Amino acid sequence: QVQLVESGGGLVQPGGSLRLSCGASGSISSINAMGWYRQAPGKQRELVATITNTGRTNYADSVKGRFTISRDNAKNTVSLQMNSLKPEDTAVYYCAAKRILVPSYEYWGQGIQVTVSS
Repeated sequence: QVQLVESGGGLVQPGGSLRLSCGASGSISSINAMGWYRQAPGKQRELVATITNTGRTNYADSVKGRFTISRDNAKNTVSLQMNSLKPEDTAVYYCAAKRILVPSYEYWGQGIQVTVSS
């Protein structure tokens, strides 16, 4: 089992920045990829960004150029730097992880609220 704990959410004005962090513990040696998903009220959970243990990244089109995902394998953490935030970025953000050869993300954090509003 893998446990994920997010931190860093909150309220920010449009155009502002926030940095989310996620710490992993447990059977972390089995983890291949980590990432961030989000779910806005009334919408389905969607991918934001992912990163493999070799550093390969993937971003949703809506956040490209504004968000940056990074990973510290030594500290077992993954972070999401969010710049130029928009009201439509408001959502609960979830940290996720999966093992190699597993097709879907299987471990999830409890979620953290990000609100972009003036």
